[in-house]
Amino acid sequence: MATFDLIIKNADIVTFSESQNQMVQEKTDIAVLNGKIEKLGTLSAADAAQVIDATHLTVLPGVIDSQVHFREPGLTHKEDIESGSRAAILGGVTTYFEMPNTNPPTTTKALFEDKLKIASEKSSANYAFFIGGGSENFDQLAELEKLPHCSGIKIFLGSSFGTLLVDQDELLEKIMKNGRRRLVIHAEDEARLKERKQIAIDAADAKVHHIWRDEESALIATKKSVHLSEKHQRHIHILHISSSEEMAFLRNAKEQQLRAFGKSFVTVEILPQYLTLSAPECYERLGSLWQQNPPIRDKRHMEFLWKAVLDGTVDVIGSDHAPHTLEEKAKTYPNSPSGVPGVQTLVPLMLDQVNKNKLPLKRFVELVTENPRKVFNLKNKGRIQVGYDADFTIIDMKKEKTVEKKWLASKTGWSPFEGQSFKGWPVMTLLKGEVVVDGDMLIKPRAGTACDFGI
Repeated sequence: MATFDLIIKNADIVTFSESQNQMVQEKTDIAVLNGKIEKLGTLSAADAAQVIDATHLTVLPGVIDSQVHFREPGLTHKEDIESGSRAAILGGVTTYFEMPNTNPPTTTKALFEDKLKIASEKSSANYAFFIGGGSENFDQLAELEKLPHCSGIKIFLGSSFGTLLVDQDELLEKIMKNGRRRLVIHAEDEARLKERKQIAIDAADAKVHHIWRDEESALIATKKSVHLSEKHQRHIHILHISSSEEMAFLRNAKEQQLRAFGKSFVTVEILPQYLTLSAPECYERLGSLWQQNPPIRDKRHMEFLWKAVLDGTVDVIGSDHAPHTLEEKAKTYPNSPSGVPGVQTLVPLMLDQVNKNKLPLKRFVELVTENPRKVFNLKNKGRIQVGYDADFTIIDMKKEKTVEKKWLASKTGWSPFEGQSFKGWPVMTLLKGEVVVDGDMLIKPRAGTACDFGI
């Protein structure tokens, strides 16, 4: 009888080492039993029901995308949990955290549990969901954030609708005071966006998107969030930082908090788009297909954002996968919706940057495994370590491939990266020790399970 269910031999792994307190890259074999990592080391004499030879490949902890919008319920003509999770797993993302701006918004226990039920039946990747915080539930958030499989509370200071829009300082402070888990924040100032919207209306062209929604719009909201987080000592996670002004402020805020409190209350997310694209070129090429909030900005920001990725100011890279149909995107700007599909291209796009020597592989892996694990207090995922779930993203750093429409799984059927070639691709994806994707083939759909968190 086999000793293990699976052995991955000759694995070049990248993971966090507790003994060294840093990311490491090393050769080892990995043994899996009952969905968990059972043993690491030389296992040439061991038996297993299945053996994978990972020679010339690199084995990562399963990649975590901590910001996606899968549009279910209410907006399923452009995405749903089945199609979005299929896109995730085909792109090497084993775990996703999904956002609450669905229709209706995910703001109650009942609506949250409805999403969990859908995912339990349809999701091909591991899942968790955010609950939206706002005017109708701010006094319930301390209990809602404790719900099983809840990745946290998400609030929108701009660019949302109905009860999800938190555009009053008094309401933001009430939310800060109700609960103890890390708040996840879309930081754009609604008042300034309204003041400046005529810029967009007059231009009727997405090339002014970054001018309408300028750096100051984001900086105002980010400063307000950080101030209140310090006042109430509440941990916050600022999403999709797009400007050098914001990033400089956040770097300084983190340093000041460390000196004043012995810890920082702030963590920071960035998107691949801000590191690889610039305005106005992206809008001149694809118009509103690159329209998203906050916007892709002019080139002067990119170098500073890269420095922030490399020096540790940035904690997490997420895709902010937010699909719309091509028909919706074709509406006259600014009536065209903001959001871009990206969960399936997150890993190859960033591995291409690794191959271009813009980013060390260990740093990329830290940003999509170890750091999301720490930021959200995720249990049993994000490391190749004995006792952790045997979720793996196996990559070939030498593989070159072009993004083709036939590969895309999102219901929208398009990607702004179509036709582009990347070097470095996921070639096999495993959930709890079972191969679910081999090459471009999803061989075990709907195998995702719910994530657990420390409170």
